[in-house]
Amino acid sequence: MPEKFKLGVLTPSSNTALEPLTHAIVAGLPNVSVHFARFKVTEISLGAASSGQFDDSHILAAADLLADARVDVIGWSGTAAGWLGFEKDVLLAERIEAHTGIAATTAILALNELLALRGATRLGIVSPYTADVQQRIVGNYRAAGIEVVAETHEGISVNHDFAALAPQLLQQRIAQVAAAAPQAIVTYCTNLRAAQLAAEVEQQTGIPLLDTVSTTVWGMLRKIGVPTQQVKGWGRLYGWE
Repeated sequence: MPEKFKLGVLTPSSNTALEPLTHAIVAGLPNVSVHFARFKVTEISLGAASSGQFDDSHILAAADLLADARVDVIGWSGTAAGWLGFEKDVLLAERIEAHTGIAATTAILALNELLALRGATRLGIVSPYTADVQQRIVGNYRAAGIEVVAETHEGISVNHDFAALAPQLLQQRIAQVAAAAPQAIVTYCTNLRAAQLAAEVEQQTGIPLLDTVSTTVWGMLRKIGVPTQQVKGWGRLYGWE
């Protein structure tokens, strides 16, 4: 087992939240470092141009750059499979692994694994997305046997602008969906400054907060055999095995 684990994270080009949050989450793990590669993502919508941003060829090119750093795992810290279909990330992880020889996961694959571990069938979602994107996400979870019992969305399509949403606003939105008593709440976007809210939200509501920046880290650590309970102060998901 190597003394130092290198996490390779695929990042939307216009994202400014996930990199500092990811570094902060693993800051207490002296044997873990994080390395990033970007590919172009500027808009989130159901249009063809937006969907084309997530073509596997763009993502595999970025994964190649992470492979040059000899990372131990590659994680796609993005939520596009939420509206494009969960199977997209299943295939993407397989293609990254075949292309680079490096284990791979994604924010959504890890999130859905966490929901399965908890046996969650009632979900709350807080996102910055437009109504049609949000409804596609809700529909995909319904098809998977998980009912979204409460959701909020901000109607924003410019990816860069998601990070400008204040954590205080996100706390208000989380409180709104918590009122429906879901089994878990997801802050569903990796360009939200929300991961750091988990401990406080969980203390106040008793409901796990599964932020998608955190689910990416959880999935990567799990892939390389680093016990996730070593991450302290970032929510109950760390330690779910």
